[in-house]
Amino acid sequence: MSMDRLIEGILKTQNPTVAGLDPKLSYIPEHIKAECFQKYGKTLDGAAAALLAFNRGLIDALCDIVPAVKPQCAYYEMYGWQGMKALHDTIAYAREKGMFVITDGKRNDIGSTMEAYATAHLGKVDVEGELQIPFDGDCLTVNGYLGSDGIVPLLNICKEQDKGIFVLVKTSNPSSGELQNLKLEGGDTVYLTMGKKCEQWGESTMGKYGYSGVGAVVGATYPQQLGELRSALKTTFFLVPGYGAQGGGADDVLPAFDEKGLGAVINSSRGIMCAYQKRGLPGEDFAKAAREEAIRMRDEIVGKLGKIG
Repeated sequence: MSMDRLIEGILKTQNPTVAGLDPKLSYIPEHIKAECFQKYGKTLDGAAAALLAFNRGLIDALCDIVPAVKPQCAYYEMYGWQGMKALHDTIAYAREKGMFVITDGKRNDIGSTMEAYATAHLGKVDVEGELQIPFDGDCLTVNGYLGSDGIVPLLNICKEQDKGIFVLVKTSNPSSGELQNLKLEGGDTVYLTMGKKCEQWGESTMGKYGYSGVGAVVGATYPQQLGELRSALKTTFFLVPGYGAQGGGADDVLPAFDEKGLGAVINSSRGIMCAYQKRGLPGEDFAKAAREEAIRMRDEIVGKLGKIG
């Protein structure tokens, strides 16, 4: 299954992290923007070209040390169809470089509409008898709070196309507890109930490392809940946002891992993309700074976690 490929990338690089590719124009070095705007003007075409050039530079710098990238759809959709083409080309380039791609779309619908989202981001679409691949991510983040009607349509595509999903369980944002922490009849919280549903949904998509193709999004900003969910969800792989810019650190993410150092991949977006800005370096050094930050993050986490077995 798809998670096996992610795990194998983590084992190969000894790095349980993913670089978020959530580019804004304000993150992109001036020399990249100047070149793209000179060619295309200050247009959606120019903006999309700058996003893609920035992403390619980051991918080139990270592909041998970071196993995965996570582009967030919204940062591409805001630049229209041109931005969505940049998303497509970013995914294709990352896969060409051997990276695992988690498309962060948080899609949420039911029935045939959810199947259409799955086809777009994970599957193949039939064009008059010819199968075409729209985006070709390895995994898609989804919102499961519509219940099984929003998840079951994904599972066949995951099995047929060797793909996976990450379901929102306990998110990293400050107000997540307003609903997710509520206790239901029987005593379980809403987030634990969702986590247990992930275990059930994943039963038909088990991989060789003991994790299913149905993962869970659990924020680094809630380490106690991370530990609780890791203990309860033995076959569910975690995508952990909230490290770095959102406040989570290495100690906070340790509860996400199993006894082998597996079970989770930790995301950093702005921390890696904007490392050159944080350090006051010239834009020409953006890729070098991103690589150095990714290595620092890896070493900080693995230094506490130990060798990943």
